[in-house]
Order: sequence, then structure tokens, then C-alpha cells
Amino acid sequence: MQTMNDSDKLIEQEVSSEEVFKGELLHVFADKAKLPNGNVSTREWIKHPGASAVLPVFENGEVMLVKQFRYPLRQIFYEVPAGKLDEGETPESTAKRELEEEVGISSEYMHYLGPFYPSIGYTDEVIHLYTAWDLTSFNQKVDEDEFLLKHRLPFREAVEMVHKGEISDGKTMVTILQSWHWWQENGPFEV
Repeated sequence: MQTMNDSDKLIEQEVSSEEVFKGELLHVFADKAKLPNGNVSTREWIKHPGASAVLPVFENGEVMLVKQFRYPLRQIFYEVPAGKLDEGETPESTAKRELEEEVGISSEYMHYLGPFYPSIGYTDEVIHLYTAWDLTSFNQKVDEDEFLLKHRLPFREAVEMVHKGEISDGKTMVTILQSWHWWQENGPFEV
């Protein structure tokens, strides 16, 4: 059995850090790190402000996703409403803002499902996952450089789409599955 002291033997120590690129969203660093065996190695990584993702659940058991083209992969994905944290914004306020902007929904209640780390090998990004209910719909307010389509479907069908590989975006998969599990145990109404 491993103890906490065993885990301490895995920790790498920063020796130096150099910012090699600074964009609007991402900052790329090339660090030198002292390894547990005493050697020094390069660690390239991306600093990210963090994000929130939210799955809205309607009283009839449906959920709202969006379909969006993602340039790096040149394809359309099903996604939960999500977006980066703006400076000074809490993860919950980001989730509420993105829900309003992307799908035109406000929620009376939100439950925090936990953090999701999408790419631990090269970024410090953390996405805070939520599920929301007691929803009110209005016109969406997407950013002028954002194009997406709303897609409402039964919650169970969204779970099946994850299992069939039809939903393949990591944050969306995890948010749907964790939401489904939470709703089965704690949901305020049956889905």
C-alpha cells in the first residue's frame, strides 16, 4: 500500500520558467523541472484561465446541448454550454453566463458536479462542471464570433450518444455522465 510519503517521491520542482507565447486566451511556457531522481528536464505547458460547463435539465427530462464547429479539428461537435472564466468571475457565475448567452436559458438552481481536467499532460486548465434546473428560456445572446445551434433531446438519449461515441467532446461527455449519475441519486425530479 502506498502512503502520502510515497507520492511525495513523484513531485517535480520548477527550476526556471520562460513564457514563449502569449495569446488572447493561452500562454505557453517552457519550464525546466528537477525530477524526483535529480535530473532536469523540459516541461512545456499551457496556462489557461479555467472554464465552466453546464447541462440544463428541463422538467420533462430533456437537456439542451449545442452543436458547434471547432476549428482545430475542422468538425462539428455536440457540446454542453461552456466558456472560459473572465477575470474576477466565479465558476458558477461563468456557468450562468454561458447558459444565458449560448442557449438563452436562466436557471433558478445549479449543482456543482466537480472539476474536470481535460489535458493534464500539457495544460493547467480546469473546467468546473454543473447541472442546472428550474429553467426559464429567452433569446440566446451569443458572441459575434460564435456560431452554434441549440439541440434539445431526452437526457437518456444524450447518455446513449456518449456511449455510442456520437458525443465525443471530453467536457461534454463527463458533464452528461456525472449529471446523469447525480440526477439518479439526488435529482429534484425524475428524468
